[in-house]
Amino acid sequence: MSERVLITGGAGFIGSHTALLLLERGYTVRALDLLSAPVHRHGIRPSWLPADVELVIGDVRDRVALSSALRGVTSVVHLAAYQDYLPDFSTFFHTNTVGTALLYEIIVEEALSLRKVVVASSQAVYGEGRHFCAVDGDLHPGSRSDEQLRAGEWEVRCPRCDRAASWLHSDEASVNPQNPYGMSKYTQEMVAFNLGRRYGVPTTCMRYSITQGRWQSPGNAYSGICRVFTLRAQAGKPAIVFEDGLQRRDYVHVGDVARANLLALEDARTDYEAYNVGGDEALSALEYAAIVGDVVGVQMPPEVPGYYRYGDTRHIVSDTRKLRDLGWEPTLSAAEIVREYADWVSASGYVDCTTDESIAKMIRIGTLRRVTAKVSVG
Repeated sequence: MSERVLITGGAGFIGSHTALLLLERGYTVRALDLLSAPVHRHGIRPSWLPADVELVIGDVRDRVALSSALRGVTSVVHLAAYQDYLPDFSTFFHTNTVGTALLYEIIVEEALSLRKVVVASSQAVYGEGRHFCAVDGDLHPGSRSDEQLRAGEWEVRCPRCDRAASWLHSDEASVNPQNPYGMSKYTQEMVAFNLGRRYGVPTTCMRYSITQGRWQSPGNAYSGICRVFTLRAQAGKPAIVFEDGLQRRDYVHVGDVARANLLALEDARTDYEAYNVGGDEALSALEYAAIVGDVVGVQMPPEVPGYYRYGDTRHIVSDTRKLRDLGWEPTLSAAEIVREYADWVSASGYVDCTTDESIAKMIRIGTLRRVTAKVSVG
């Protein structure tokens, strides 16, 4: 009998890629997923989830559903999470933190013998990440104030001397979550590591950078820059760039994330450790818009209207050396990721009908705000 792995959130795009890789390695796979909007717009099994995956429809916050899904499995890849820009703060913690606590609660109460639990965490646990001040050295600053952002002053400043600080790659050593999602993911890690150690459940937490690739829901407003910029370019619309467009991120292909999940599942050296899973390139939003334009073949200058998303970090780029030391490395560039996604969306026939609406909604609820000063484009 092959080893059976439960993937919570297993019908999502990271879960589906992880399931496919596990099946190729000879595992038996069960997926628990609520199939809820906006990721699953019609509440049905997605076509990309491999047919050999046993799908259980249920919520990770539901004791009965989660207990049933755990029966007979030997390992868990815990991907189920709530992500959004809405100010429904409690939902982040109920799903991400409490759902994880319930997972370990059932493992302990039912004396389940699990070889490994791999938990999906996020780069968001770093907040503004690691920076360097020429006077005060390394620092991990707090959030930029709304007053600063409203004035169009984008760069992180040293909290000691108020000089502009330069960003550095963030390694796993220091966390500093500042928005509800980041806080919920770090409290999820604390639950997983502390309960895992206490009750002898080997646990690994994977801090994903911005994960992109095929099967990423085109209707989910949270899906990120690849989805938004690609859909707008294919519809002949310009990219809407926040702040001044010079904020930097790293991007990782979903297939590389799936390989990282498998490595954590199989390698005992990862027990009770956290790992960054990120890409090779530190790209600005303007550079990403140019890549999308080149791939899609629509050369249209992006719009920089002076919006900022309150609570966003300025620059966050992960240091992946710890995971690379175990033999993992990213394989696809941002341009290759965009090409894959653009081809998949084109083949699916999906046409943008949400990006303008999502921007308008974020403005209405105050998540997206506008500067009072004129914005200069980098």
